[in-house]
Amino acid sequence: MLLDAARLLVFPALMAFAASSDLFTMTISNRVAILLALGFGALAVASGMPLAEIGMHAGAAMLTLVIGFVFFARGWIGGGDAKLAAATALWLGFGFLYEYLLYASLLGGVLTLALLEFRKYALPQRFAESAWIERLHQRDGGIPYGIALAAAALLIYPSTPWMTTIG
Repeated sequence: MLLDAARLLVFPALMAFAASSDLFTMTISNRVAILLALGFGALAVASGMPLAEIGMHAGAAMLTLVIGFVFFARGWIGGGDAKLAAATALWLGFGFLYEYLLYASLLGGVLTLALLEFRKYALPQRFAESAWIERLHQRDGGIPYGIALAAAALLIYPSTPWMTTIG
């Protein structure tokens, strides 16, 4: 069924794209958040999600966006990270939001520690020729936190009604 294929592909594909984009360019396009929001809307309507439930999912997204932009204003995360987290919260709703944010925090911590350790050592010449690896290796460089956000989302997604109702 087309609806099942969309549930299986849209969210995971956009999460994978966001993570790889952040890894290679240290940016997450606004288009990813927009496509996630549009995909949610289309699938919510197509699957018959009640309007009140759609509203709760939107509330989870808005809360996450507000908190994300506070973090962005303090310089703790990038703007793309805040928008990606909010778009992810739209799909997950309040029912999975705590688990998502916990996983994202833990995975983000591991990612940050790994990159800080990686940056302590000289970069082998064969890797220095790759712009994205060089960017990751810069001591004052940022952390591509979209990787942790996407990984956390993909860990949780199979437990959500989006996936448990397939078939």
